[in-house]
Order: sequence, then structure tokens, then C-alpha cells
Amino acid sequence: MYRLAAVNLLLCTFAYLLHTGWAVKCSSKDGPSVQQTQTGFGRPPTFMVEVQNKCPTCPVINVHLKCGSFSQALVNPRLLKVVAYGDCVINSGLPFQPLQKFFFNYTHQKYLMHPSTWNFQCE
Repeated sequence: MYRLAAVNLLLCTFAYLLHTGWAVKCSSKDGPSVQQTQTGFGRPPTFMVEVQNKCPTCPVINVHLKCGSFSQALVNPRLLKVVAYGDCVINSGLPFQPLQKFFFNYTHQKYLMHPSTWNFQCE
């Protein structure tokens, strides 16, 4: 009887801590990652780009990539929008759920891309 009460108290405490934001938050090491895989070997080659939210507990929003001279003509702007030279935003800045992946393809010589800025939505 006491064991069941202790377990219930522990579960309620844990649920409260999660609800009030006292759970583990994500840090910059949990930020989005970018991986490119060559999927077409013609001239020019085709690449599939995978952007993943690495945070297991919080959505991430407003993900910007350093994208060099990437041309907007290569991909739908709802997927990747060129904001300025070297600055691209993924998925119109909309949230990526914890561990969610987002994909787009382009056909061109490989562009170097990596995350530059983003925000976690931990509450």
C-alpha cells in the first residue's frame, strides 16, 4: 500500500516538473544538423538535404542555414527560402518537432550548408 502511494507521488512529481519546465532543456549541441547525400550522378549532380532537430524534448523554430550562393531557383521557397546571400531559412521558419527530420532536393554542384541560427521552444 505504501509502495503504491510512493510510486504515485513520484509520478505526480515528475509530471509536475515536466509541465512546469523543470525537465532537461536542450542546449546548442542539440541544435539542428544538416546532412547531404548525393542521389543523382548526372551533370549536374542531385543532392538530398536532411535537416534534423536533434533536441529530444523541444521543438525548434526559425532554422536558418549558412548556404553560400545558393540559388532560389533550385528549390521551392516553402522548403528552403534564400533570405540574403549566405542566409536561407528552412520550412518558412515553422517548428520542427523533437527529433523531426525535414528533406529537400536540389540539382547543382554541392553547396556547403550548415545551421547558423535557430530557437528552441521549450516551455
